[in-house]
Amino acid sequence: MAKPATLQVKLVSTADTGYFYVTKKNPRNQTEKLQQRKYDPKVRKHVLFKESKMK
Repeated sequence: MAKPATLQVKLVSTADTGYFYVTKKNPRNQTEKLQQRKYDPKVRKHVLFKESKMK
């Protein structure tokens, strides 16, 4: 069986609320870490989310 090309990564809020999103990423095409502005419902704002590894 071949390994899947995509990995699951966790996007953690930089507002230090502990809120996170889970998304997929293809590390062959996108080698740098993901950074996205997404909605954090705990602070009710759009903030920067940075990639961290799934445990």
